[in-house]
Amino acid sequence: MGNTESVVVQKRLARFRPEERPVVEGVFDRLQGHAPNKTPAGKTLTFEMLQSSMGSMASDSMVRRVYQALCSINPGLGPPTTTGKTSTSSVPGVSGEQLVIFLADTLRGTAEERAPLVMAMSQNGPEGSKVVTCDQVAEFLQDLISAVLLILVHRGRLHGWKLERMGDGSLGVKLLAEQMCSELKPSEQGGCDVPCLEDWIFRVSQVSLYLEMLVAEGLNVALSCRPAPTLLPPCRETPWKELKCLLDLPTIMFLAPQLPDSYSAPWRLVFSTRLNGESFTRMVAGLVKRGPTLLLIKDTKGHVFGGFASHAWEVKPQFQGDSRCFLFTVFPKLRVYTATGYNQHFMYLNQNQQTMPNGLGMGGQHGYFGLWLDSDFGHGHSRARPNPQLSGDEDFTLDSVEVWAVGKPPEPEEGEEGEGKRSVLDADPEAQAMLEMTGKTLHSQGLREPEEGQEE
Repeated sequence: MGNTESVVVQKRLARFRPEERPVVEGVFDRLQGHAPNKTPAGKTLTFEMLQSSMGSMASDSMVRRVYQALCSINPGLGPPTTTGKTSTSSVPGVSGEQLVIFLADTLRGTAEERAPLVMAMSQNGPEGSKVVTCDQVAEFLQDLISAVLLILVHRGRLHGWKLERMGDGSLGVKLLAEQMCSELKPSEQGGCDVPCLEDWIFRVSQVSLYLEMLVAEGLNVALSCRPAPTLLPPCRETPWKELKCLLDLPTIMFLAPQLPDSYSAPWRLVFSTRLNGESFTRMVAGLVKRGPTLLLIKDTKGHVFGGFASHAWEVKPQFQGDSRCFLFTVFPKLRVYTATGYNQHFMYLNQNQQTMPNGLGMGGQHGYFGLWLDSDFGHGHSRARPNPQLSGDEDFTLDSVEVWAVGKPPEPEEGEEGEGKRSVLDADPEAQAMLEMTGKTLHSQGLREPEEGQEE
């Protein structure tokens, strides 16, 4: 692959296992094998060689960014120049030493070593500077996230999710890039220097995860001890043929790591207004005894938001859940709002009561929930403080609702095989007994909706 005798390169190679080092050193020769027919192989890699290898899994602009980062490396010093300028060389292209250093720093490097590479990839042209803007970093992230999505599709790692039945992925890419950029701490002048990027990469683990995935998959660096990262939880028991869901892949990539079970538990659609109709009773039937759930709402102003419930929902006039619950927004911004600790009002679900509010609430207090759905199912509010308003208007009107079970499926209790077709109170005898003990009439006994239309 060229001269790899320098101390810097040998130190970088030492980060890999003995059986991995020939793989890393062999990448250079293999990429030269991708040279166009009219381009003779030489001692350097050209942009065209890199594009020929990565083109199916990254846009031309992302490949150009990788090439800029490769050229920015000074093989005599190791790390890229802090200014991000391309390395001065009489021979155009990327040397074998530069490639080894790049592979070591992206696949086995620290935030300090990756920051100059991100600086180089975020710059618009070959002539770099000591700072980049947040907008430049956002553009780099959009290219990077788009490449990750291409890899997931190309490698068949969608795990049951159907792109054609999901939300706008290109919008999701922009929203995820903006969310990740919101963690940057630029200077008062709005610029991000290498130390700023280093701090950001250290705190926002997705940057390194996505970059490592791009390099390993795009350059086909097969390292046995590093299995491909899982970015999507499996999707099961979802009727895709009838569904156009509110989620897109970047949103799932953002939300899944926030959950206690992360990527391990399958996501299962248990309620959708588009499939089950606008019915609070049917939504409750989809919520109870499902384990942890993700509630997703779109209002008539176009805002998309929701909440994660850490426990299985119960119909009762008391608060439930724990501090693992959180609220979130998807559009117009991707954000998560964790418990403030002001109270223990994490989850509330009640129905057919005369003395207590009837509906679903998360966070805040009665009348001032962070997220509230009234039992009439047409309206809700988001007015708890200090968390920001989730919906377009404080009092919002529903457009559509989805509920996803996102925890490990609960073990069915004895005699519950037919639970899906019973009323909410039949499925929750504890709540029924509580109502009877308080002398309340079981109004729902005469108000049950028809069983047809219930989803499995």
